[in-house]
Amino acid sequence: MKLTGVELRHIEMPLVAPFRTSFGTVTGREALILRVVTDEGEGWGECVAMASPLYSSEYTDAAADVLRRFLIPALARADRLDAGSVAPALAEFQGHRMAKAALEMGVLDAELRAAARPLARELGAVRDRVACGVSVGIMDSVPALVDSVAGYLDAGYVRIKLKIEPGWDVEPVRAVRERFGDNLLLQVDANAAYTLADARHLARLDGYDLLLIEQPLPEDDILGHARLAQQIRTPVCLDESITSARAAADAIRLGACAIVNIKPGRVGGYLEARRIHDVCAAHGVPVWCGGMLETGIGRAANLALAALPGFSLPGDTSGSERYYKTDITEPFVVREGHLAVPSGPGIGVVPLEAELDAVTRRIEWIPGRAV
Repeated sequence: MKLTGVELRHIEMPLVAPFRTSFGTVTGREALILRVVTDEGEGWGECVAMASPLYSSEYTDAAADVLRRFLIPALARADRLDAGSVAPALAEFQGHRMAKAALEMGVLDAELRAAARPLARELGAVRDRVACGVSVGIMDSVPALVDSVAGYLDAGYVRIKLKIEPGWDVEPVRAVRERFGDNLLLQVDANAAYTLADARHLARLDGYDLLLIEQPLPEDDILGHARLAQQIRTPVCLDESITSARAAADAIRLGACAIVNIKPGRVGGYLEARRIHDVCAAHGVPVWCGGMLETGIGRAANLALAALPGFSLPGDTSGSERYYKTDITEPFVVREGHLAVPSGPGIGVVPLEAELDAVTRRIEWIPGRAV
């Protein structure tokens, strides 16, 4: 394929309710949607960077800037264009994995659509539907949290993840476990809000039979996670710390995690995400697919990834209505606790023109030529 150009759409979508984590409260989603145009067709990508550099150092405007000035021109200069050539073409530029992932996703979608091949089959999926978990944010009160969890269970979600932070951890976990019983699949996510000095406090969660505690310590504290894993019984899962297959292998060898959360945008794309899956499978480490408030575009691709054999735990693969009143694709609807994996060419979905236009705030066209 040859790159004709890339359209960057800056969109804003309100959330159905505020979503609070240890690093802040989000009321809407600002995102970049990419339409990658080639001489053989087009594909869609989504950048998961947030409006502000809170979850990671990347943010939406910076992603747009690096795509515009560096990544797209570099890809246009590449001798060949396919998904496998994207990472090598962009390797000279440090970091910016979320922007790179969005560009790779668009190229991958275009390539697979041209060949009439589904992403799920290309990645090695073994399932046609994926079990759905849901992430529940920090709330104003424990009763409000319990009511929220009840609503998600009524909607069919098979696993609950509670966001936690110092001052909001043991009490909400105890309340949810006591209200819904020992059979509920329950886990917590700290988003790096604790330090190793909190190990004794975090050990108080051991009595609640959690599936895992996700990213309790800072992203760069791999040794701290290894030490924490020796002091608590709850399995440690890494999220922000896993930036590549090599990082995953190192963390596993050091004993820093027993489970890995794979987010394609965080690691640079779906091909690297598959490599992380393979590394974890080789070490007998289960993985699950995390979420970044994706629209239907990113959600479709995540479902394809989550259908791989090593994804043995329910991920944050929620239905569209969990975050958005109206999605920019046909909505994903949870049925009997599962979402269907798209089976059409590429990622299997395309944006609905009217819905996409309604949330678009700015459009840029970056031509596919060296500048």
